[in-house]
Amino acid sequence: MKFYNNILETIGDTPMVKLQKITAALPCTVLIKMETFNPGHSIKDRMALKMVLDAEADGRLKPGGTIIECTSGNTGMGLALAGVVRGYRCIFTTNDKQSKEKVDLLKALGAEVIVCPTNVGPEDPRSYYSVAERLSKEIPNSFWFNQYDNLSNRQAHYESTGPEIWEQTDGQITHLVVGVGTGGTISGTSRYLKEQKPDVQVWGIDTYGSVFKKYHETGEFDEKEIYPYITEGIGEDILPKNVDFSLIDHFEKVTDKDGALMARRLAREEGMLLGYSAGSAVAGLMQLKDRLSPDDVVVVVIHDHGSRYVGKIYNDDWMRERGFLDDEMTVSDLIRNKSTQHFYAVDSQSTLRDAFHLMKQHDLSQLPVTDGDKVVGSITETQVLHLLLENPMQQTERLIGEVMSDAFPWVEETTPVHRLSRLIDKKVPAVLCRDKAGTVHILTPYDLIQSL
Repeated sequence: MKFYNNILETIGDTPMVKLQKITAALPCTVLIKMETFNPGHSIKDRMALKMVLDAEADGRLKPGGTIIECTSGNTGMGLALAGVVRGYRCIFTTNDKQSKEKVDLLKALGAEVIVCPTNVGPEDPRSYYSVAERLSKEIPNSFWFNQYDNLSNRQAHYESTGPEIWEQTDGQITHLVVGVGTGGTISGTSRYLKEQKPDVQVWGIDTYGSVFKKYHETGEFDEKEIYPYITEGIGEDILPKNVDFSLIDHFEKVTDKDGALMARRLAREEGMLLGYSAGSAVAGLMQLKDRLSPDDVVVVVIHDHGSRYVGKIYNDDWMRERGFLDDEMTVSDLIRNKSTQHFYAVDSQSTLRDAFHLMKQHDLSQLPVTDGDKVVGSITETQVLHLLLENPMQQTERLIGEVMSDAFPWVEETTPVHRLSRLIDKKVPAVLCRDKAGTVHILTPYDLIQSL
């Protein structure tokens, strides 16, 4: 029989897969190091186990103790697996920009999770760094692993990730591309590869709102570079001790949008359901395509699995809310697709009889009410019928201006169609839009249905 004694023994020896479609225009070979094949579906399993073993060896972590860590989710998953197998309680702090899936997965493994605010400095007592440190001082027989400064992190990749990549590429690797967060993966892997082949180029992928790129290029820690961003797992507002800047040849920044869109492309074009930072890593590589040649062999190290982001980058509504879907239909598309471009309206000095006949003649359910060139109100088929049925003899000659409702809301041509569903309902049965030529258009539920 062939089996492992526990789940921790399955960590490492992950496969390498060649990209086919997305990088077809590149002159080189691009290989993905599929760290999603680890039991916790992320590369962090490697360093989590290494940190636990090292802490046990020197007595920092004692039997029956408590593992405490600040994590974006993946390191917590690796530590939680180790905690289950080796008998430790786990308490993790994370920030509120992390996906709900990550928090739920940590809880599924029995961990306690404390969610802290993102938009505070690392020294703020509310930050997930500070809360973890405080808990480690308050809870007896506990140890805060501090993956950012714990050098077992990068040593794990020197001992495992680097040698695996070297062997799998038969020493032909020319470029290593890695998203940089704690810095353990890129620093440990880079050190091993550069010891074998000093001219291997190491490119770190950073995000806007992070300090890494400017610090690497100027030596200046610029707090003005720090601002909130959405991408998870890469970029920092601190300088972790695990980041060895001397082993990194270049930092490339990637936007939140480009990282998310590339992750979706990897799923749809390559069949690889990967995490947010994986999209950023491949997007960063594509931005650097002019630096590559036919003989190059590029290895992109992927951090985690796309199942962590089902409610985010793989959710169309989440993407739309952030304006990340470029191909989304807008109001201008609805106007262009309307069966008729004629704008029907009724004057405020017209009568209910006039409105009724106009609606009947053109099969209209609602009409804007105008006063000269201005739209001043609205009238619907339901209102007209209700008033006429109430007292036909008296109501037919009533002026529209006396019975009209509020004007329909205005929207811009660039408004995404999905936002119209929040405006159009039983109380607001239509919206108005003025195009670039100054022509006014009315959009109704029928126009929405017709476009879909």
